[in-house]
Amino acid sequence: MGGLVIKAVVYEKYGPPGEVHQLKEIEKPTPNDTEILVKVHASAINSSDATLTRGKPFLGRLWQGFFRPKNKTLGSDIVGKVESVGRNVKQFKVGDEVFGDIGDIGFGGFAEYVSVPEKTLVLKPNNLTFEEAAAVPQASVVALQGLRNHGQIQKGQKVLINGASAGIGTFAVQIAKSFGAEVTGVCSTKKIDMIRSIGADHLIDYTKEDFTKSGQLYDLIFDVHVSHSISEYKGALAPNGAYIACDFNPTSVFLGPLISLFGSKKVKSYMAKLNTKDLTHIKKLIEAGKIKPIIDRCYPLNEVAKAIKYYEEKHSLGKIVITIENNDKLRK
Repeated sequence: MGGLVIKAVVYEKYGPPGEVHQLKEIEKPTPNDTEILVKVHASAINSSDATLTRGKPFLGRLWQGFFRPKNKTLGSDIVGKVESVGRNVKQFKVGDEVFGDIGDIGFGGFAEYVSVPEKTLVLKPNNLTFEEAAAVPQASVVALQGLRNHGQIQKGQKVLINGASAGIGTFAVQIAKSFGAEVTGVCSTKKIDMIRSIGADHLIDYTKEDFTKSGQLYDLIFDVHVSHSISEYKGALAPNGAYIACDFNPTSVFLGPLISLFGSKKVKSYMAKLNTKDLTHIKKLIEAGKIKPIIDRCYPLNEVAKAIKYYEEKHSLGKIVITIENNDKLRK
């Protein structure tokens, strides 16, 4: 390693977070003609970081490597400052504050620097801190596409968010409200006040009440935490209602298209297609004060493993953020 080096959390085999992730020195990336070099200030934990760390489910290994990980550094969401630009870069300049999701191009957010194509990032919302901005990209776009593209949300609809206190769920509540929906959030007792504060019209404490047995019908159920059978979800749908799962629900994945053929109710799972157009839409909502990121806690770069373990417990209220302290003087 003859050039400048930076700190990054790397893993070279699948397994428990505390056993496979290590803070190491790697070579500082160099941007090509169409890339920008970003000094990363913060990142965030997403489901891919947990599943790809353990290599489970095995389906994830199809693109990450069957026997060992192809991408040694995880981390999809990034926010930071542009340090240098390739000669063909037109969208950004040195010093710009940018954010985005780099999961589709090989990850790398759990590091002090990352070099990425300019088309993957947009300018950071001017009313967010770096830590707040790190919580936004993936979770907000997943929620937006699930509600708008797949759920075809409409003003005045009764929408239920199951898992409203999760990272995606907190954005889903606010995005649904921005469309003019009447929103019911499902969460645990201690999280009710927060979900109410971000706009939920009605709250259901799942430790005390089962929404599928209440008799209330919803036009759209957006499922972040799969906790019921498809028949139970369908029973809580109004005629022509839709159940949309962003978490892995085997029934909706494999049988959803078939179930949707019979009757008026739609059942669907989806994979988000992350793009800067949708992230720019989210940015506008943030700057207009219509949505805000909710952060449960922050961990330093050297505690990525602890952050992933906490994520796996599924008790967080909002997002888990990784703060990255850059050294002004790089090691040689």
